[in-house]
Amino acid sequence: MNEVPSTANGQSTETMKQLIFEIVQALVDQPDAVSVELIDDREATILRVRVAPQDIGKVIGKQGRTARSLRTILGAASMKLHHRFSLDILEDEDDEDDLEDDQQPQTS
Repeated sequence: MNEVPSTANGQSTETMKQLIFEIVQALVDQPDAVSVELIDDREATILRVRVAPQDIGKVIGKQGRTARSLRTILGAASMKLHHRFSLDILEDEDDEDDLEDDQQPQTS
């Protein structure tokens, strides 16, 4: 059985983080707004990707095809590394505060 040592496991999660980061940066119009956060668990690692609100559609793709492809890449790596990865795609929350202010009812 090919067990991955814990030191290699930490290195592999960083490698997967960098891979997803570079792929997503290549897809979006605002690559500076892309960030990838690792959330480690004993059995799995969640890669939380944040992009600008106008780029969320580019990362998800038509009918979720791009997101599904990213998850397929993670799944293939999971099999090789014997460690489960999952992907969460989130909008950057910086612009949400502006929307909330604009949506408040005005009193006369």
